[in-house]
Amino acid sequence: MTARVLIKDLAALPDGPVSVAGWVETVRDQKKVQFVVLRDESGAVQLVNPRTVAEDGTVVVDEPATTISALSQGSFVRATGELKHDERVKLGGIEIKLSTLEVETAAIPETPIAADSGIDKRMDWRFLDLREPKHNLIFRVQTTLEHAMRQYWVDNGFIEIHTPKLMASASESRAELFELPYFETTAYLAQSPQIFKQMAQAAGFGRVFEIGPAFRADPSFTSRHATEFTSVDTELSWIDSHEDVMKVHEDLLVAGFTAVKEKHGAEIEALFGVEVTVPTTPFPRIPLAEAKRIVAEQGYEVPRADDDMDPEGERRISQYVKETYGHEFVFLTDYASSIRPYYHMRHADDPSITKSYDLIFNGVEISTGAQREHRVEILEKQAAEKGLSVEELEDVLATFRYGIPPHGGFGMGLARVLMLMLHLSNLRETTYLFRGPTRLTP
Repeated sequence: MTARVLIKDLAALPDGPVSVAGWVETVRDQKKVQFVVLRDESGAVQLVNPRTVAEDGTVVVDEPATTISALSQGSFVRATGELKHDERVKLGGIEIKLSTLEVETAAIPETPIAADSGIDKRMDWRFLDLREPKHNLIFRVQTTLEHAMRQYWVDNGFIEIHTPKLMASASESRAELFELPYFETTAYLAQSPQIFKQMAQAAGFGRVFEIGPAFRADPSFTSRHATEFTSVDTELSWIDSHEDVMKVHEDLLVAGFTAVKEKHGAEIEALFGVEVTVPTTPFPRIPLAEAKRIVAEQGYEVPRADDDMDPEGERRISQYVKETYGHEFVFLTDYASSIRPYYHMRHADDPSITKSYDLIFNGVEISTGAQREHRVEILEKQAAEKGLSVEELEDVLATFRYGIPPHGGFGMGLARVLMLMLHLSNLRETTYLFRGPTRLTP
């Protein structure tokens, strides 16, 4: 049997026999000739089958004509034939004159979703939705982005770790926790790998990274929240401030965006109408208090009782940065200690603010980072101030009782980065199989 060729590789082959396989996208069953558009994971090609006509002008019932006439959209088939280069063919300037067509699996003729189906309906039938070239591209972009980030980490001396997702206690706080029976006790799904990243600093790993799942029992139904998501995490030792973390963060994103633009830029522009912009460094940095002042001068007062920024404020400061600096990213820095976890280091000259940041990309927060507090006596004090039990935190605090270097890091939502890179409005689009408060299938 002739080895299967990916459709994207056909253009580089000379005319001659080939074998391809994929699913049927369209069929035109005409009297004198039949056309099948076949698509695989790499592209689409036109299959051509001239009909056999008898001397009296009647069409002969033969193969593969009979099989083609019965084909339903979405059926998976294997085809052999003669590859021919012909610039008149609109679909890539090539076509295959069929010799054989074998149906591997036939699809139900009526498909449950259409091009104009709503996103929830599409999520119900995600495996069909992902056959669309535009949706397929999202996950090829994701693959390139992750590979480039891993290459950056490895090239810069980081160690990849895989942290547990079953925990005996909360990793951040007791809010938004999923709990489940675990033999004779209760376990919790990890909200983040925070504790374990810091353990790696105490272990002398120096620099670590992980791309893995995280879980939040958050009943939000917004376009940017999920109960299970992929978190991109980094932690590094021997830093002087959160500025060192931000430098790694922006360099990592530059590496990822550069790879995506080089490999997929033209296709992204063709299918999404978006030009991928590789960000320049350094990213703009604005202290949170100043960001609030800027949006207030624009006529928007952040309507929150606490000291945090709200989504509308993030959108407005992002627009300001685009207009002022021509940049899609901005670090909002120096968040109030009242709204940050107990383990964020506070400024020595002003303990009301922390050495932390949120990274805003095209108006949406994609990451939180900080220098961590590494001095155990201060951790105990700050935990108590937050109303946390030092006794309950002992397993965590033990990590700090045997020596640990100054360190910091960040966690970043992968689906949000992709959503904003491609200028999409919902992270369901950039999540392979979305999980939310009302969705556990497919």
